[in-house]
Amino acid sequence: MTTNGLSKQEYAYAAIRRRILDGAYPPGHRLVIGALADELGISSVPVREAIRRLEAEGRVVHRHNAGSRVAPVDGRRDLRVGIDVGRSSVDAVLMDGVDVDVAVKVPATSDVTEGIIAALEGVMRDGHVAAAAIAAVVVGTGHVADAFVERRIAPTACIRLGLPATTALPPMVDWPDDMRADIGVRCYLAHGGHEVDGRAISVIDEAELRAIAAELSAHGVRAIAISAVFSPLVSKTEEHAAAILRAALPDVDITLSHQVGGLGLLERENAAIINACVQAYARATVAGLRGALTRRGLMAPLYLTQNDGALMTSEAAEQYPILTFGAGKANSMRGAAALAGLQDGVVIDVGGTTTEVGVLAHGFPRETEAPTLVGGVRTNIRVPDVRSLAIGGGSIVTPDPWRVGPASVGHALLSAALVFGGRTTTLTDVAVAAGVADIGDARHAACLARDAPTVLDLVGETVRRAVDRARGGDAGTPVIMVGGGAPLLQTVLPRYHPIIPKRHAVANAVGAATAPVSGRVDRVVSLDGVSRRDMMASAVSDAVARAIMGGADATTVRIVSTEDAPLAYLPGNLTRVRVKAIGALMAEDARAR
Repeated sequence: MTTNGLSKQEYAYAAIRRRILDGAYPPGHRLVIGALADELGISSVPVREAIRRLEAEGRVVHRHNAGSRVAPVDGRRDLRVGIDVGRSSVDAVLMDGVDVDVAVKVPATSDVTEGIIAALEGVMRDGHVAAAAIAAVVVGTGHVADAFVERRIAPTACIRLGLPATTALPPMVDWPDDMRADIGVRCYLAHGGHEVDGRAISVIDEAELRAIAAELSAHGVRAIAISAVFSPLVSKTEEHAAAILRAALPDVDITLSHQVGGLGLLERENAAIINACVQAYARATVAGLRGALTRRGLMAPLYLTQNDGALMTSEAAEQYPILTFGAGKANSMRGAAALAGLQDGVVIDVGGTTTEVGVLAHGFPRETEAPTLVGGVRTNIRVPDVRSLAIGGGSIVTPDPWRVGPASVGHALLSAALVFGGRTTTLTDVAVAAGVADIGDARHAACLARDAPTVLDLVGETVRRAVDRARGGDAGTPVIMVGGGAPLLQTVLPRYHPIIPKRHAVANAVGAATAPVSGRVDRVVSLDGVSRRDMMASAVSDAVARAIMGGADATTVRIVSTEDAPLAYLPGNLTRVRVKAIGALMAEDARAR
């Protein structure tokens, strides 16, 4: 048996998918795992994984007690537009299922909406599709995170429920001094909160909260972050406080800390404050996108990608914008998986300003367990565990001694680089001089020919260290290179035999377009009176239900990760359970939204 260089799972997937597309397996045809395994000359495990992947794509449906069958055809193409907004460019793809029909890349603009619309119009024009044919538009952008760093925020307050405890460490105590002064969040301590065993620290004082609300109204506060001690265990205190404040301040945005962060009061509270600060900006951004789509006759629903590589409704993105802060990194990892046909590996995303190295596990980015810094502020939101290097196609190169970055010409590459008639030496010029890239006018970079190998070796050394760290000693882990600058660095990583898939330059947009719907459970529970098995079964059921509520096709939902971590350092036989379920976006649900 030969698999033509593919893994057995990829071989099985390609063979079954081809037979479905060719009509050899018509709609309703039953896929029997054992028979397929015998026919393909492989074991049943890769066949089962291939069928699960086809289920996620909607080409196969699984029914209880009926097995897996080829999905019915309704005569309509499932066209989805994926858009990724980077610092240097806006990438867009038009995808028909898992196939990239059209890909475009346009320069980034200071107005985010303007760049997105230019890319959208490009794929629709080149794909010759009418607006009515688009089933969904999925956008990945980190510009809401940039808004926080650049202080484009609403007047915000933080109310912590924990008195008489927690006075020694007031809200924002761990923020950088300059940021705390610039943002000017008004902070309050009030009664409420719980101990780790569920006992109340104190009872909420409604009059106290109404007095705070009156003061906030007088100061023009437009957003509130509410945090309570151990709210991930007992959320009702935050919810009670929110109801009181909403009655007094009906037009104010309110973020509850247990909805955006996990255990760890300060980090969770910080995440809630950041989310509250940028809710108004996120709402304006999403409204601008919706309006632009409507003006162009696009009635397709708008989704945004989030930190875990899944999509979320635009309404959810308005409410929880902090969950989109790591979307760009997640998009590149998911896109690399889709384009390379691999579920595990190290991904190197080479952009115009940075190169990012991360680990792909089961088709999703590995997430960081350490506190996440957002503009220098510690939070406990989960984002892809990616190492960013100040190396990209637009990195400025200086001599004596040779140095690459950290400064970059960014989106001005096409006018600033030597090969495009500019006056700034960039890494792109070095790659052209070394003969590893063929863009622009190579004559303008001829002066770099002698030193180009030295400069590329400096870059290679930095990237190799990051890759080795990500691999963790497993020399067999495949390396996938994506991003517009991937060919620039291919030759400096020969020992890894890197894979550069077709459409690598728009991997981020592919990641957005192929994003599934997810349902997540992250909770701390007591095992007193309940078995670990029943606890996990409940969490799995809730994760599946959340995915379906988010728009996933119930027939495609599956569990991709489970974690049960006993909290031995806390009393009460507590454990933290985390479950993630994913499923393909139901086409009919998308059209109906």
